[in-house]
Amino acid sequence: MKVFKFGGASINSIERIENVAAIIQSFSGQKLLIIISAMGKTTNALEKVAEAFFAGNKETALQLFHEIKKEHLTILAQLNPAATNILNDLFTEVEWLLHDKPVRQYDYYYDQIVCCGELLSTAIVSNYLNSIDIKNNWIDVRDIVRTDDNFREAVVDWNFTQQKIQEDIVPVFTATSIILTQGFIGATDENESTTLGREGSDYTAAIFANMLDAESQTIWKDVEGVMNADPKLFADAQFIAALSYTEVIEMAYYGAQVIHPKTIKPLQNKSIPLHVRCFLNPASPGTIISNLPVHHLPPVIVLKTNQVLMQFNSKDFSFVEDMLVNKLHQLFVEIKIRPNLSQNGAIRLYCCLDNWPEKIEKLALAASELFDVQVEKDVVLLTIRHYTEAIVAELTVNKTELLSQKTKETLQILLKNN
Repeated sequence: MKVFKFGGASINSIERIENVAAIIQSFSGQKLLIIISAMGKTTNALEKVAEAFFAGNKETALQLFHEIKKEHLTILAQLNPAATNILNDLFTEVEWLLHDKPVRQYDYYYDQIVCCGELLSTAIVSNYLNSIDIKNNWIDVRDIVRTDDNFREAVVDWNFTQQKIQEDIVPVFTATSIILTQGFIGATDENESTTLGREGSDYTAAIFANMLDAESQTIWKDVEGVMNADPKLFADAQFIAALSYTEVIEMAYYGAQVIHPKTIKPLQNKSIPLHVRCFLNPASPGTIISNLPVHHLPPVIVLKTNQVLMQFNSKDFSFVEDMLVNKLHQLFVEIKIRPNLSQNGAIRLYCCLDNWPEKIEKLALAASELFDVQVEKDVVLLTIRHYTEAIVAELTVNKTELLSQKTKETLQILLKNN
């Protein structure tokens, strides 16, 4: 049995959905568990719905969601003109919420609204596949993947999820070869939708691969395989044919978008190989990630934009170590934000964080009781694995270095344009 994950780019048009169907058909007779992301930019569009709703702009939120509805209904009708409106219940789930008023934290509403994207796309693709005689069973993953209520970064309950997979997934494979479900989302024990973090579909696929003892997991993307840099930012990005689990988890930890950071552990624990292949060229073997060591890798470049540098200065020139640092890290946990880079001095602490305005403001306000806080926005975090002097010079030209950290294999520099 194989686990496939198709990203949003693979289904962002009628032609690409037909292409996905052709790929699936080429594995006819094999058991496949297939996870499909939201279509194209649907997640971004649903985020705007959530923002409008939480800001109290109900009519704007409803109008934005109406546009999403229209797009999905149009695609459904084009793929299968005979289809009934199989999406109504999913639409109603969100619209019911949008007619209410927000009384809980933003992250809760984010998850209830944004999870709709994966449900809509998989319902449409499942219906289309059945209409062209690629028989499959559609399953709502929220009935399978149990999580806690840490909305937007939910933690999976492995024991419960394993039990549900054995009870509700394994028996289905006796009657069908293909199960189609969603990544990125789950549900609490109170049936509240949760998400596992952006790009969490890779992680969901790894959970299923682990618990079903899959022979492999394949992530289908719009690139040849894993590249040493984002090809949208670096025209000379190089293809990497093979990687070790260790190298990929390091890349993911530093923010490389090709693999979700939590994806590798469930696969490595059972030595399940991970393939990254191109849905535009399915004949290409892509990148294989396994336990085997790989040497002589090119520099691996990760660029994180829209970063914030926060400087926490001791108010009375006492050392910031120990108690003050512990209190600050407690704030990170409470606010649910994690530094991408941190560095201690004697009387100050520097942290680079993703610019989530609501969380940055909350952190600055809470930390101001302990420190004098300074915030600098619009900075960039550059990480280079297997760095060379030449690549560092090339990537830092005409930029001001604000902060840096270096190990034998990895260099991180916080930069600002001159």
